[in-house]
Amino acid sequence: MPTGEFCVVCGRTGVPLTEGVCDACAAARVALVRAPKQVEIVLCPQCGARWSRGHWERAGLSSVLSSEDLAPFLEFHPEAGVRTLHWEETARSRSLRELRGTARVRFRGIERDVPLALTARVVARTCTDCGRRSGRYYTARLQLRGEAAPRTRRPKELRRQLGALWDRLREESRADWRQAVAWREELPEGLDVFFTDTLAARAVARLAKQRFAAGLVESASLVGRKNGQDVYRVTFCLRFPAASLAEVAGPPPAPAEAPIER
Repeated sequence: MPTGEFCVVCGRTGVPLTEGVCDACAAARVALVRAPKQVEIVLCPQCGARWSRGHWERAGLSSVLSSEDLAPFLEFHPEAGVRTLHWEETARSRSLRELRGTARVRFRGIERDVPLALTARVVARTCTDCGRRSGRYYTARLQLRGEAAPRTRRPKELRRQLGALWDRLREESRADWRQAVAWREELPEGLDVFFTDTLAARAVARLAKQRFAAGLVESASLVGRKNGQDVYRVTFCLRFPAASLAEVAGPPPAPAEAPIER
């Protein structure tokens, strides 16, 4: 930098200048982050999923708004890099929430905190999956059964073992597969689990076959037509060997002892 050049704002010399202004003064003069006055966020009151970019995502979250919810609404200076972003809810009503935040921004080698404030209008809308669950909608069913023959276990004990195995299978399944589970039903012959996504049901069935040596039979039934195409419901029948059921569920609980009369 030629001798005698100085920042036209603060008068400092010996520092890099851009169009006659040092980096510190440039950071103070430009808007590094802009927040709109009000934004709208659509979330499912049942599962916490957010409506974003034309589809539901991030199911399983709480109704508390986070940086992930609010960051897409912010406008950043092209030379600014965001280090951290924190928000705090300061007031709320039934549908409106007042939030204040702080963005830690790096601009031309200098970091500074930028205060932010906005109002979020929260719109409650039931997501597709929760709507289907409440309406008993499903596209696939898993039938969890014991060995075909001979039947050596009582129905109550078989259901206990299959329930324990299903709990283990859920733990080992991916999160998006678990989200596709609509409901389950206990039957005298075993356990039925209903899914709103056929691909998720098929993946869980294949996991059960691989993990617990289950026999797997897949079948489909025509239930109607939609947009000119046949619509099917798929059933995956899983039969678990006695060894797998005993390994997962363990022995039956011991009967409670009758109190001793004195």
